[in-house]
Amino acid sequence: MISREDIAKVVSGYDPKDIRIGSIASHSALDVADGAVEEGFRTVLYCQKGRDKTYSRYFKAKRDGGRLVRGMVDECVVYDRFERMMEAKEQERMRSSNVLFVPNRSFTSYIELDRIENEFKVPLVGSRNLLRSEERGEDRDYYWLLEKAKLPYPERIKNPENIDSLVVVKLHHAKKKLERGFFTAASYEEFKEKSALLIKQGVITEGLLKEARIERYIIGPVFNLDFFYSPLEEEHEKIELLGVDWRFETSLDGHVRIPAVQQMTLNEKQRIPEYTVCGHNSATIRESLLEKAFDLAEKYVKATQEHYKPGIVGPFCLQTCLDKDTNFYIYDVAPRVGGGTNVHMAVGHPYGNSLWRRSVSTGRRLAMEVRRAVDEERLDEIVT
Repeated sequence: MISREDIAKVVSGYDPKDIRIGSIASHSALDVADGAVEEGFRTVLYCQKGRDKTYSRYFKAKRDGGRLVRGMVDECVVYDRFERMMEAKEQERMRSSNVLFVPNRSFTSYIELDRIENEFKVPLVGSRNLLRSEERGEDRDYYWLLEKAKLPYPERIKNPENIDSLVVVKLHHAKKKLERGFFTAASYEEFKEKSALLIKQGVITEGLLKEARIERYIIGPVFNLDFFYSPLEEEHEKIELLGVDWRFETSLDGHVRIPAVQQMTLNEKQRIPEYTVCGHNSATIRESLLEKAFDLAEKYVKATQEHYKPGIVGPFCLQTCLDKDTNFYIYDVAPRVGGGTNVHMAVGHPYGNSLWRRSVSTGRRLAMEVRRAVDEERLDEIVT
């Protein structure tokens, strides 16, 4: 693991008047870039050829004498493959441009975690060592961390033969590297039938199925709680709930839009929905639930500080569902900027706006923290 001291040395050589915010051009990059320009920073996104038009053309920044008049992406660096950004000369290019890099899920999906931890000598705004906790099956993954924090998560069913009520089977998609091959089942017989069909269709494999995690299905709404932890704050609360989002998933959302009678007529290929996230929407939660939500965040932050020093820095997302008694269950954790924050881009998060009395998305809140760190000469406290 690249030491925090080494990264502090790198950032100490940066020109504080010319800090640039960078990220891999995918996932939540537009929110990160939009928030950065709102706080007066230049932006640079690292793209893959064939997937760059969104950033290099349609949201490219236009400036008039330095004043931003359109878009939010000042510079696009386009590679044949994302992995090229790991080359020594490319990292030197980032450092010489005073880039502070914001990790997102695409970054950890396209670049091997070992390389991020040991080779990527560019300051990350966030917790470098916590990125690995997102990988289910690691010795100290987020389930391990939730257990240490005594936080609620859906019960695990270790043997599919013990399925006696509705469960969700979590595993990777066989063909779509970044997507899910999830399915539900209410009995061992249904588990065998659905898994056999999905293997036949090439959605999952026998190997992936053996590594799957089976969890008791929590029947209730899903809320992604978008939090922010500020290591710089000394007067007020360090934990902020910026907002809440929820997902649109294919082809699951298509299934729930048709009547049950029609669902029964679907053919073999249509019958089992897929859970590929394709969009997000904004939400709020009952005020009586807010304290419960903050309690989850407090326990999570404390556990990260104890087991993953220095602990969480900046944005993180607790993905939750609520049962009929309004009890939260955490089914996933994003120890970095969440996937649904683009829904709040430019307009801000409901709670973040109210707290800060202006439009504050996750991207902007992150940039606000960078601006404060620059002004107070404390950049080393927000990077790893």
